[in-house]
Amino acid sequence: MADARAIEQEIHAHAAHAVPIDRQLEAILMIADEPQSLVSLGAAVGAPVPAVRQAIERLVADFDGVDGTVRRGFELREVGGGWRFYVRQDLDDVVEQFVEAERPSRLSQAALETLAVVAYKQPITRSQIASIRAVNVDGVVRTLVARGLIEESFTDAETGAINYVTSDLLLQQLGINSLDELPLISPLLDDGADGFEQNEGIPDGRV
Repeated sequence: MADARAIEQEIHAHAAHAVPIDRQLEAILMIADEPQSLVSLGAAVGAPVPAVRQAIERLVADFDGVDGTVRRGFELREVGGGWRFYVRQDLDDVVEQFVEAERPSRLSQAALETLAVVAYKQPITRSQIASIRAVNVDGVVRTLVARGLIEESFTDAETGAINYVTSDLLLQQLGINSLDELPLISPLLDDGADGFEQNEGIPDGRV
């Protein structure tokens, strides 16, 4: 059995190497929700960083329409020490119109819960939200961003993780002037009569 598993792993390894590194990186970046560093990309495809850097440069040139290729509606951009796909700025209006037409009239329960986490814990990353809710929140976060209720605030320089905050639109929807007007959560909890002062790292009883 051990020999069979070793052979199977070797076959998979050879199959991966048979695919050009450019295509492997393109596939990984297509599903990545956070900017990916050259080191992490190299580890994912089993290639040295210089080779990954050259492949990224080729992809950027390809998507930008250099040397006669077709300029794509998206671009590969370096942000916070990592690489990620973004819609080209001159197509923002087209994407916004599509999102407006596709957005549902009401938020799901999952979206409402995620929105509450962002409102009380911002700035916060996807992984931190997922840790609090104990579920994958990638799709819900994309929905909230698309609806303009949360937005990207900054990218962590060390991890490349995007931090999200609520938008002015949310304040308008809630009919409040600032986040300070959000109600305290502690009175809603079974043991929250005395607030959260005893819980380390949770300021003002808001989260």
